[in-house]
Amino acid sequence: MEPIPPPSGTIDATVPVPIAELFALAADCERAGKLQQADSLLNHMLTAMPTQPDSLHLAGIVAFRLGRIEEALESMQRAIQFGVDTPLYLRNICEVYRTLGRLEEALDTASRAVALSPNDPLCLHNLAIIHYERLELDESIACAERALAMNDQLAGAHFELAEALLLQGKWDRGWEEYEWRFRIASAAPMMPATNKPQWQGEPFDDETLLLVGDQGFGDVIQFSRYIPWVAERCPKIAVACAVEVAPLLTQIHPGLHLFQKWEDAPPYRAFAALSGLPRLHGTRIDNTPASIPYLRADPNKIAAWKNRLDRLTPRGFKRVGIVWAGRPTHNNDRRRSATLATFGPLFNLPRVSLVSLQKGPSADQTGSYFGRAPLINVGAEIQDYDDTMAIIENLDVVVTVDTSVGHLAAALGRPAWLLLATAPDWRWLLERSDSPWYPTVRLFRQTAHRQWSDVMQRVAAALLERFAPPTTIDAAAEAPPAKRSRRAKAAI
Repeated sequence: MEPIPPPSGTIDATVPVPIAELFALAADCERAGKLQQADSLLNHMLTAMPTQPDSLHLAGIVAFRLGRIEEALESMQRAIQFGVDTPLYLRNICEVYRTLGRLEEALDTASRAVALSPNDPLCLHNLAIIHYERLELDESIACAERALAMNDQLAGAHFELAEALLLQGKWDRGWEEYEWRFRIASAAPMMPATNKPQWQGEPFDDETLLLVGDQGFGDVIQFSRYIPWVAERCPKIAVACAVEVAPLLTQIHPGLHLFQKWEDAPPYRAFAALSGLPRLHGTRIDNTPASIPYLRADPNKIAAWKNRLDRLTPRGFKRVGIVWAGRPTHNNDRRRSATLATFGPLFNLPRVSLVSLQKGPSADQTGSYFGRAPLINVGAEIQDYDDTMAIIENLDVVVTVDTSVGHLAAALGRPAWLLLATAPDWRWLLERSDSPWYPTVRLFRQTAHRQWSDVMQRVAAALLERFAPPTTIDAAAEAPPAKRSRRAKAAI
């Protein structure tokens, strides 16, 4: 979402309120992240001038950033109604349409922006994003490449190109483009500024290599598989990571120096992001490191959770772990997350217990559960990933939207069924139901944008098939016919 410049000649100076100054202040507050102050100022301005387009549009930006998406759309639509179609207005409202899943309107709006300003690379970048969301990857790539022909330093276009290429399985070029993710203006810096070089895979054993767990927990779990490969080249490794994943990394390579605060970082010779290791390794679909399991649960915790679950679940019932929502602050949470009610087709499976591994605000949805299958809610008892791994070892299968729990189950070598959006994260590729990253993963993909119903019907059918008792063979029916006697039997 792009901020708008102060209005030029569009505000009525006869209004007895210093509107121009208020607008400039509101814009400064929005850029500084002081959204409540910006919201208050804009409400005051719109009370005085309810049809002023720039104020309406900025109010829409602020409402969007505050999570009031429908309100943002209304404000931006009114800005266009009372003003004119400008590329900036159209680019921003396009993102609102995309967030709401209204992809036809998003595509129309993004296309209009390009038509109005065909030499604006930002308009083409925006159109590339919409084509990706619609899974029109060739069109997305073409738009990103046209944008880069105009401005080869446009980091967002490089990143969009990377996602499309990686999703198509074109990992050779895709990894190179993926490196631009750190240059996106809105991206949080990976680490404090440093004069140390980024590691390019060269071996050294006299100094420390710094690895950075630069993305979400699922990414750290996925890319930590490369640490043994790194250790063969650089035995002294320090890793900046969240405390939650530190025990997992210790499993993978016990000699790591782990730290959570930058002031605790040791001296180092070079650095690399964990998510950049596939590029350095030269990973392609046919050589993806997938030695599974590379994580293991604590045997004592496995036993403790077995006793707990044995008491909570009916004897002989299969146990299906479920996670229906990811972290709400994730950029694509609206696309990847579902609700507990979405899992309805699983609620009446015979001789199945559902075990909720859900954490966070969405866990409250268990309070409204009604179903034939018992629902065991252990989310509140899970203290860390050690608990989660131990529980997973006591389950028959984990069914989850695209979250770290899916990565965790898969890294343990346990059956993990992942529910994916129509335009999934690049790592899950296209069409296939398996993954080169994890041999025990099974992928269930949406066939319609943001529609989970048919996905869950397929999952329910697959669970019924998985848990179906073995077919018993009628021994008498299958026995070979007895040899006939050459003498006719006497009639009775």
